[in-house]
Parts: sequence; C-alpha cells; structure tokens
Amino acid sequence: MSEHAGEPVRLSAWVHGDVQGVGFRWWTRSRALELGLVGYARNHADGRVHVVAEGSRRAGEKLLDLLRSGHAIGGPFGSTPGRVDLVVESWEPARGDLTGFEER
Repeated sequence: MSEHAGEPVRLSAWVHGDVQGVGFRWWTRSRALELGLVGYARNHADGRVHVVAEGSRRAGEKLLDLLRSGHAIGGPFGSTPGRVDLVVESWEPARGDLTGFEER
C-alpha cells in the first residue's frame, strides 16, 4: 500500500461496450453511492460511458471491479446492465469539486 493510501483519489473510467440505453448509468450511480463515492456517469456520442468517481482508493478500486464485471453473473451486487467489453482507467488526486453522484 502506498504512503498516500488514506488520501482521496479521483478515478476516471471509460467504459466500452453495450452500455447505453440499458440502465448502466443508474446502476453505476447506485454502486458508487453504496461505496461512499461522489462523481458522475455520462454517456458519450461514441457509445462509451465516462465514469468519474472520488473517494477512497479502496472504494474506487471496488467500483472499478464492479464496472469490469459486465459479463459476470451474480456477485454481491449482481452484474452490470448491458455488456462491458473494456474499461480504461486513470487515477489522480481528488479535486474535491464533486458532490453526490449524478447521471449526466
């Protein structure tokens, strides 16, 4: 674990697959709120969903695992709606400019 493990982080995740028009943003919002994260999930014209979440690294990693469970069945939260083919992630220090979790 890094020396900055307790500092809040910002996860940016681009979710590729069949993730629009299937309740994916709502599902992501629900999981993020359960994990104590703030941020948003936004549809993009190219079919991807951009998820931005701030909070603890552990909660962000759990959300990332859940996003990647797009073709899994079951689990503690169930599988994602639609089909996730790829999730591209990046991490940075939290900016602190987000409240709640929005579907955009």
